[in-house]
Amino acid sequence: MSTFISEPGTRLGGRYRLEDRVSDASGWAAWKAIDETLARPVAVLTFAPGFPRISEVLTAARAASRLTDARLAQVFDVEDDWDQAYVVMEWVAGDSLDDLLADGPLDPARGAEIVAEAAEAMAAAHTTGVAHLCLTPQSLRWTPGGGVKVLGVGIDAALSDTTADDPALADTRGLAMLLYAALTRYWPGPGMGTLPPAPLADGRPCSPRQVCAGVPASIDEVASQALFQSDRRRGPPLTTPALFAEALEEVIPAPLAPPPAAPAPATRAGSFTRPGEYGGSAPYGGEPSSDYPGTAGWTPGGGGGGGGRTFTPARRSDGRPLLTRLAIVLVVLLVLAAIGTGVYSLTRSHGNSSATQGNSGGGSASPSTAARTVLTPVGAMGFDALGLASDPGNEDNAGAKFAIDGSPSTAWHTQFYLGSPLLGGLKKGTGLLLDMGKQVSLSSVQITFGPAAGANVAIEVGNSNAVSPSGLAPFTRVAMRTHVDGGTQTCETSSTPKGRYVLIWFTKLPPNNAGQFQAFVYNVVVRGSG
Repeated sequence: MSTFISEPGTRLGGRYRLEDRVSDASGWAAWKAIDETLARPVAVLTFAPGFPRISEVLTAARAASRLTDARLAQVFDVEDDWDQAYVVMEWVAGDSLDDLLADGPLDPARGAEIVAEAAEAMAAAHTTGVAHLCLTPQSLRWTPGGGVKVLGVGIDAALSDTTADDPALADTRGLAMLLYAALTRYWPGPGMGTLPPAPLADGRPCSPRQVCAGVPASIDEVASQALFQSDRRRGPPLTTPALFAEALEEVIPAPLAPPPAAPAPATRAGSFTRPGEYGGSAPYGGEPSSDYPGTAGWTPGGGGGGGGRTFTPARRSDGRPLLTRLAIVLVVLLVLAAIGTGVYSLTRSHGNSSATQGNSGGGSASPSTAARTVLTPVGAMGFDALGLASDPGNEDNAGAKFAIDGSPSTAWHTQFYLGSPLLGGLKKGTGLLLDMGKQVSLSSVQITFGPAAGANVAIEVGNSNAVSPSGLAPFTRVAMRTHVDGGTQTCETSSTPKGRYVLIWFTKLPPNNAGQFQAFVYNVVVRGSG
């Protein structure tokens, strides 16, 4: 019997029980099924007798099965018996781009981030010679765990007998069409699913910025360059998914980072901007952004967001600020104080010279100082020890290095979680693991978080970096903070067990600026002894 005419309850290969037919076309059908051996949902493709492209589909499925990027839906099994042929794939839960756009366009930054993830995944596929060629809003899915999945790589093209002279260019334009849809809720071509066709100007779709107010000029430019293959003012033409992903990464706004410390009180005659007053858009000490009106850009330890009222300094009759005279007096006083301190230090050094003879190293540190030495991690990784089989995200493993690079403008982050700050109700925790390179004892861990409050975070020490539930067992908790404020916070340890790995473990996440829950870590400073 052909697999195409199978009914719900039919078992294929002795293990795949068909449940619901979710879509079909001329000669093939897609099912939701249960893999009874592994007790998990799967997607199954079946074929009608005589379907002319079975060989091409099975070949494409085998090629797709070798793809390793977690953002590409996996192929688990291929049966090539001509009358009993089928393909078993990952069942991807979540919302398609069509679903996400049901209430209107996405926030431009979020839309660009989602499509950039898809572009990176497709770039990985192209390195192995596999293309998609049939990207639609149904091909892009946002999983319950807050990750991107691209469905149908290679297989959809084989099913529809779609080819391209330049597969990389075809997929780049397909990705640009997805970005266009995310930004506008229009499809730049004939209508696609629930999306109406984009309005035209001079015979081609208007740019996203012309269709939808609020699209940043920089994102609009990248989308138009990839979609219409227009010239770029800088860089090579956007002709591959990799180049498209890189261009998007350059224009996606950085995630909000912690606010700076409160500014020192200003004198009545001074000139300053009061952060946050009136909620203006100009970054503290900077110029307003023409791309993102109305947003405040925070930088850890540096310029904060929020414009404000500017006070003009009082001036003398000759036009010079009165503050200049005060500044001169203050400088003179500081110089005199420095001279006095230097004289005092020299006097003490001379009087105590006999006590320091024989200590050419300038004295040894006290025990309390030695115990609080800054310790430098040799590496870092995302630690998704409780990750789900249906959501093999690694909590930004590639970005873990940014938490220890000392830069205030780069960050590691968890995945997005929806519905609940308790990681969407999907798991009990997730974290960032620091490799100290040797066993250490901790005295404190200083963490620069994102700006939002609400995280629950623990500091744990252990000697395993196994990313699994059992890998958590050897860790000892040495500090715990609840409802942590944004910005830089210090966790003092309550005990000093030794371990090579320091785990920053989140059990509750703060909200991000897109209505989801996500933690950011910009910098970590570990103190203790090794």
